[in-house]
Amino acid sequence: MGDELTAALDAFLARHEAELIEFRRDLHAHPELSYAERRTTRLVAARLARAGLNPVLLPDTPGLYADIGPGEPRVALRADLDALPMDDEKAVPYRSTISGVCHACGHDVHTTMLVGAGEFLAERAAAGLLPGGVRLIFQPAEEGADGARDTIAAGALDSVGRIFALHCDPRLDAGLVGVRAGAITAACDKIKVTVAGPGGHTARPHLTGDVVYALSKVVTEVPAALSRRVDPRAGLSVVWGHVSAGAAANAIPDEGVAEGTVRCLDAEVWRSAMALIEDLVQSAAVPYGVTAKVEYLSACPPTVNEPASTAMLASAAAAVLGPAAVRETAQSLGGEDFAWYLHQVPGAMARLGTRTPGALITGDLHQPTFDVDERAIGLGVRVLSALPAQDSAERRGTAARERTATAGE
Repeated sequence: MGDELTAALDAFLARHEAELIEFRRDLHAHPELSYAERRTTRLVAARLARAGLNPVLLPDTPGLYADIGPGEPRVALRADLDALPMDDEKAVPYRSTISGVCHACGHDVHTTMLVGAGEFLAERAAAGLLPGGVRLIFQPAEEGADGARDTIAAGALDSVGRIFALHCDPRLDAGLVGVRAGAITAACDKIKVTVAGPGGHTARPHLTGDVVYALSKVVTEVPAALSRRVDPRAGLSVVWGHVSAGAAANAIPDEGVAEGTVRCLDAEVWRSAMALIEDLVQSAAVPYGVTAKVEYLSACPPTVNEPASTAMLASAAAAVLGPAAVRETAQSLGGEDFAWYLHQVPGAMARLGTRTPGALITGDLHQPTFDVDERAIGLGVRVLSALPAQDSAERRGTAARERTATAGE
């Protein structure tokens, strides 16, 4: 695979890399929020159609998918389309033209890389050089955490045997790829606890339910209790971001609210977290004569990379970027709805370095000044384009092992 594929990618990017960078800049200048990615969907669909593909638009939301070449099960490559609700504070020609909306997480780069890989793989298929069927998935609303589930419901994962994604990482230099088997990102759920009582005078807390005191117990004791109820290696945590109750210093209110996030790196622990947290909230609040209502919104599970798929990602990156380009990456407690695909089929997500080598200041995702070294686009095209060959080789190896096992019975 190595030399011939690398030479073909060199030739393709020599013709198209500058054009792909301009495409990314156009997306960056015209960002769209979750479920509003209509312009982006149209532009992607038009490019894929020019490459000879037949894009399938998702029926109820923006987004699309497209198949390249024959053969099933297909290997899927996924990108996300949406931007974040924040102003763009960069002084660049391609700065966002939409007030309060900015591509601050690199989804414009993800989309561009997959467009480029799709165009390259379409050329390979036309020349009879594609080793197996490929599906390109461009999903909406990753930031809203529902886009992957809507995309799956629309049939985009049907006939797919394995799925991969690359995510921008400003902590890695452009030219590097970070891989990790097992959990790479955490579950990220939301929780709201409403504590209620009859209210009353602060001079007589014993005659009412002290909502503020009970709420403080929930806020402090639930996170503390988790450290003794769950293996700390699971990374289960509750962190509050909003707490409010009352408006007067001498009046106990009749209601108080705490809202926060629940994060977890272990899929099995995540499945039991809702019931456990409900139990801990009630235990903390009920002794104070109040009621506690727990609202739990399950946004996304942990992203757990399958080991074989992770090895394939590492091999693909090493083949087209060189072995020194592959690094082990750390776990993150951030959420990523790519996890929903991995609940259906094996696969893996890797981190693509986007930091300019030698840069003294390193920004981070979800910041209004976030930008990338645009050389990462061509590097991402290379890695994504190498994955179908890795998938085909893995399936051939699996089939051979199964034949050997059958023959030995």
